[in-house]
Amino acid sequence: MSKWLDWLTAAFADGATLTMAQQQRLASWRKLPRPALGQRVAESRYVVVDVETTGLNLLQDRLISIGAVAVVGGRILLEDSFSAVLQQREASSKENILVHGISGSKQREGLPPEEVLLAFLEFVGRSPLVAFHVEFDETMVRRAMRTYLKFNFKHPWLDLAYVMPALEPAKAAKCRSLDDWVDTFGIRIDMRHDALADALATAQLLQVALVLAGKRGEATFVALRDFEKAQRWVSRIA
Repeated sequence: MSKWLDWLTAAFADGATLTMAQQQRLASWRKLPRPALGQRVAESRYVVVDVETTGLNLLQDRLISIGAVAVVGGRILLEDSFSAVLQQREASSKENILVHGISGSKQREGLPPEEVLLAFLEFVGRSPLVAFHVEFDETMVRRAMRTYLKFNFKHPWLDLAYVMPALEPAKAAKCRSLDDWVDTFGIRIDMRHDALADALATAQLLQVALVLAGKRGEATFVALRDFEKAQRWVSRIA
């Protein structure tokens, strides 16, 4: 993430000042031990994330909701999940609401952004994060953290949009979007463009990636990130 974007989000931050209790919660999270990214799948907890926003402009649009689910030891734990709507001063456009289905009243009645983001940090702990097309999710989450918590959220992320083509190159030509990949592997999405439902579908895709990587003897976060880096390089020169 660019230093320019970090400076810009800090310069235009308009979040409220954190209470002492909120500052203590953030300080407690900062003290957590760093994740062991080389652990085997059986010993690992990953958090799969998806977000809904007011639009696709990374500099101007706002974070509306976060959905996340944990994959522990290669298994999806539905009881270990997170879903919240951030309170909006103004609801997003009607066109935008048609995409994610979060009504204007639900947006205005959401939880205070500071509380949502602190709760999200506490849910994640130090587990590495996984998403499909990470740049969007990571940027929107980081911008919100800087705006409301005055906090530069730097955390390990894995992008399945690059991992999957690296593991399944024969399918990559026909699979570009999350919909393409979940259709290919018969993964069910009950409600597309719902943050938690999309996170659950992405978590199932992560399970596929872990199995495929395991067949190569490389099913760790570090190994998957190496696949991602290699595929990014291939994509740049293709």
